Amino acid sequence: MIRRTACALGLFAAAAGPLQAQDSTSMAGMQGMQMGAAASMPIPMPAGMMILPALAGLLPPVAPFLPGIGVDRSMLAATTPTTIVRLRNGDTLDLTATLVSRNIRGKAFVMYGFNGQIPGPLIRVAQHATITVRFHNHIDLPSSVHWHGLRLDNRDDGVPGLTQHEVPPGGDYTYTVRFPDAGIYWYHPHVREDIEQAMGLYGSMLVDSPDSDYYSPANSEQSLMLGDLMINADTLIPFGREAPDFALMGRVGNIPLVNGEPDWSLTVKRGQVVRFFFTDVASSRTWNVSFPGVAMKVVASDQSRFEREESVASVVLAPAERYVIEARFDRPGRFPLVNAIQAINHYKGEFEAVVDTLGWVTVDSSPATPDYAASFTHLRANAAVSADIARYRQYFSRPPDKQLTLTVAVTALPLFTVQFMSIDTAYFHPVEWVDGMPDMNWLSTASQVRWIIRDDATGKENDAIDWQVKRGDVIKLRIYNDPKSFHPMQHPIHLHGQRMLVVARDGVPTANLVWKDTVLIPVGSTVDLLIDASNPGDWMLHCHIAEHLGSGMMTTMHVR
Repeated sequence: MIRRTACALGLFAAAAGPLQAQDSTSMAGMQGMQMGAAASMPIPMPAGMMILPALAGLLPPVAPFLPGIGVDRSMLAATTPTTIVRLRNGDTLDLTATLVSRNIRGKAFVMYGFNGQIPGPLIRVAQHATITVRFHNHIDLPSSVHWHGLRLDNRDDGVPGLTQHEVPPGGDYTYTVRFPDAGIYWYHPHVREDIEQAMGLYGSMLVDSPDSDYYSPANSEQSLMLGDLMINADTLIPFGREAPDFALMGRVGNIPLVNGEPDWSLTVKRGQVVRFFFTDVASSRTWNVSFPGVAMKVVASDQSRFEREESVASVVLAPAERYVIEARFDRPGRFPLVNAIQAINHYKGEFEAVVDTLGWVTVDSSPATPDYAASFTHLRANAAVSADIARYRQYFSRPPDKQLTLTVAVTALPLFTVQFMSIDTAYFHPVEWVDGMPDMNWLSTASQVRWIIRDDATGKENDAIDWQVKRGDVIKLRIYNDPKSFHPMQHPIHLHGQRMLVVARDGVPTANLVWKDTVLIPVGSTVDLLIDASNPGDWMLHCHIAEHLGSGMMTTMHVR
């Protein structure tokens, strides 16, 4: 199961020789980790939380890894600002993954970038265009490029072990990428996402509809990619070399990032309507974003507009999800972009409100022209979306064709972790917004944790599920997230190459539909999906928490 994500690194690492840290001074404690020295645990703990004595001195059973083994950081180029690359039908783009030097709050780190940028170039194309992308792998790991959310040809999906071979360091691969649907999409590797994506390999694709009235008018557009980074003092926290660490909850960074920056900002004019294209590129973090005091409406999500626009106070994004939000800044001042969530302290059994400021929008006093106040206030109904969905409504209430259960199995975790977790399941949060037990989480790796997609009918799990579907079928899939597992946690489930509707949650029909490729399933919830299986090929269905994917939480739907 892990061959697509983990084993490749192990093979490369064996040839790469001993680890050499990026910064020999600040990494000194971590080098000691390999030798089992009595180093203090380097994992940053939330304010007010202490490392439990029973866990002090324990180390995950993997060697630490960071990009740039043996590379002189001073010889690397610094990242450059993200560019917008407008491509026409038939154009070709060279996309090169390289080591880069990235400055975060005054400290330089060796990370990865596409064409020297974090995020990589924003690819902007017209709907129905087809482009060629020549991918060049110049990083120190095998890699690939997955074109997330696109209903493209299967051979270009970018999944090693299923649709292509891994692209080795120094290798190249050519993709044909077509864009059948308007909206916001993104690209990222499908090899060790827990490392490569977290270290900067991601970028947006904005697909323009030929309909000039597709969206309401706006004064400007912004693509915001939300991620995070885990840093303790001045040091990046290493990744597991042989297998992903943080396998229980996923790696939740302690430094939130917007477009790769910890201090995002934007200046607009009074009354300006801004259309934001949000994408969650974090390994594990789910966000609840808003501009307090600013009117917002949700317009679209993964693969289409909603049937109806809605005014919203905030929007929840799980890893890999996208939402299109329009906001009108109607008075001068400074307005924060915040992530307001309810965290849980597992050690105290307490819930608490947490608000992270992700950036600021400064509104000056000069008026925006044109003034789109009237069109912004109007909540449009998208008749074309409803008409497209209408022919699928006959399937909404029928029994599911397949039922899956999400759960987990563990082996060889530290005894204290097992004992604590058995008590912890007495209470749980439907969505773990932050890591409430980072010391335990760090000690769990994909060699000890196996996240599971189980077929209720056959009992088969993950890639053992033989799911054959006829092209053109409409499939009703029911997924249940078992709250009684060893460690219940939400899962953002992503289906490659197709589109689907979330027709019900916990038996309650969805009132306002949108075509999706990723759905968040909270703990204890049951979600009914209707899949339009129109695209032939072998398509992955998996959890988009990078460490859960690296721990086996994947299966394949074969459309013939």
